[in-house]
Amino acid sequence: MSAILLRPRAFQPSKFSCTNISKFSLRTMASTTSPPKFPFSRPAGAEPPSEYAYLRANDPVSKVELWDGSHPWLVVKHKDICSVLTDERLSKQRQRPGFPELNAGGKEAAKNKPTFVDMDPPEHMQQRSMVEPLFTKDQINKLRPSIQKTVDSLLADMIKEGGQKPVDIVEKFALPVASYTIYGILGVPFEDLAYLTQHAAIRSNGSATATQASNSNSELLSYIGDLVEKRLVAPKDDLISKLVVEQLKPGHIQKADAVQIAFLMLVAGNATMVNMINLGIVTLFQNPAQLKEVKADPSLVPAFVEELCRYHTASAMATRRVTKVDITLGGKTIKAGEGIIAATQSGNRDEDVFPDPDTFNIHRKRGSEQALGYGYGAHQCVAEWLARAELEIVFQTIFKTLPNLKIAIPLEEVKYSPPNMDVGIVELPITF
Repeated sequence: MSAILLRPRAFQPSKFSCTNISKFSLRTMASTTSPPKFPFSRPAGAEPPSEYAYLRANDPVSKVELWDGSHPWLVVKHKDICSVLTDERLSKQRQRPGFPELNAGGKEAAKNKPTFVDMDPPEHMQQRSMVEPLFTKDQINKLRPSIQKTVDSLLADMIKEGGQKPVDIVEKFALPVASYTIYGILGVPFEDLAYLTQHAAIRSNGSATATQASNSNSELLSYIGDLVEKRLVAPKDDLISKLVVEQLKPGHIQKADAVQIAFLMLVAGNATMVNMINLGIVTLFQNPAQLKEVKADPSLVPAFVEELCRYHTASAMATRRVTKVDITLGGKTIKAGEGIIAATQSGNRDEDVFPDPDTFNIHRKRGSEQALGYGYGAHQCVAEWLARAELEIVFQTIFKTLPNLKIAIPLEEVKYSPPNMDVGIVELPITF
């Protein structure tokens, strides 16, 4: 198959007009007074919804309609997204009236006791600071040898099993890499890793039934609760022990808080990291010249990871707010109590910030602008340095250890997540 056929269908910003992108949906957007339905759907594979480009050019702060008939504001330009995510007149509290939930499950989950990701100042930083010291750049650098050992061990296991027949790299590598590292930080005993990884996969892979996913969620919560009890009796050098010794025992938080914070760290970035590994592999095979460069020069991997996290926004629907007072944004008045969805996936493809944004380019020249793959502002991902370290180690190692790695199916047959959900890859058969 030629390199041309291997490349994904790329967007051309100069061609974005009512006659070129998603003609039916854009005619609908332009001709009706009712807001368009959201979430939008990806047109194919990992391509962002074409509606984003239209709105960036024509109506960057506009209303959309959610599943429950509510009409929050959608913000699609990089500068406006950054404004939303740093404006303390907006709230992250999901229990506030008007907070935009994307489905019935989210609305139900919003009733649970919140953790710091769903808190406003000062509670947000009070709780975030309980875990943040374990995720600084210096702390994560100390973990790099351990992450490397995990990556090497998993690849060695794959080699032992042989690679002439297709194997699912999601199951054999991406999922355990993402899981085992955070489990180690939490203090999960080695013998429990497989059990937890299985339930984490059922909870988040999208192919389980609602009952199966709910049961796995309960299993994980129960497990974390038991581990908190064990650390109350015998603390160790891990995150759960830190919460128990520094926060729970002195009475700063309750046991339920410790369980919820640890559970958040267990599951929050797991599916995202798995998807970024899978998307990274596929994207390199879609761009064979850049794959060849990365294989030949592993020092290019940090730049590859930076571009990967701009090009694919694997957690694109979490940056939502509700206004506490009336505000003006992009020339529009947003009333108190109205929801806002900051479309980070769109911001990462903003032509005014990232020239030729729909081209994957590991040599992209970057200035002081920040891509939004890890969020922005006070709620920027607490585990960003961990995610970067894992991705860098994975892609500095995988092609060196498996130099003949190939995707075992045509690229157009790769199974992606449903088009109206965060972009991800469900399974990825490879040979090596």
